[in-house]
Amino acid sequence: MAIIDVKSEIAGKVWKIEAEIGQSLDEDDAIIILESMKMEIPVDVPEDGKLLEILVKEGDTVAEGQIIAKMEI
Repeated sequence: MAIIDVKSEIAGKVWKIEAEIGQSLDEDDAIIILESMKMEIPVDVPEDGKLLEILVKEGDTVAEGQIIAKMEI
């Protein structure tokens, strides 16, 4: 098993966390919803795996390319 980083593709504010630590996720499942330019934009997982850690909390501001979670694949 490998551990991968999940990165934000855009800058924005964490509006809602959709997944829980330990949850098994399928490729393209949303783990976090960002609010950017008055739009809700999901951050999806890149591969099937298990969510190990979420590095942000609701209300945090994230930068483009920032690591927001870690997954085991």
